[in-house]
Amino acid sequence: MQPIARRSILFGIATLSVLPATAAFAVNALPDARFVGFAQEFNDFEIASGRLALAKSRNENVRGFAARMVADQTEAAQFLSKSRQEAGVSYAPDPSNAPGWTATLQRLNVLEGVEFDTAYANAQLAAHIDANAQYGAYSQDGGNGALRRYAQGQLPKIQQNLTGARQLAGGR
Repeated sequence: MQPIARRSILFGIATLSVLPATAAFAVNALPDARFVGFAQEFNDFEIASGRLALAKSRNENVRGFAARMVADQTEAAQFLSKSRQEAGVSYAPDPSNAPGWTATLQRLNVLEGVEFDTAYANAQLAAHIDANAQYGAYSQDGGNGALRRYAQGQLPKIQQNLTGARQLAGGR
């Protein structure tokens, strides 16, 4: 399955909050500019959804995870900017991915209480499954050394946060 189609499916599931995202498919490393676009969109989504969770949720587990995501992805965005400059690679947004994250943020914005917490947890799980696959592929097969080092540096934190997202989503 193509990475673009897989992302759309995973974020559709998270948006609907009906089915858990459970397994990541093996993916090929994205081209350099597309990886930068994916990484920036992931950082932006994590920061925006984390801030939303901090404003809307009363669940301490959700709030703790959200605070960690805002901090982690703000730092990751700074590292990405430096790596992108070093690599000489421009930002290429992934038009197939942005609508999924935008729709998820819009849905989260209108939810309240337990429905919000469940949808946020499912969205985090889907985002981290996808990020784990994309960063894992790029850290091994990425075409640019500076960006590959960025992916390699971020991958352990993404894997740790994937574990946390699974716990937040009920152990899926």
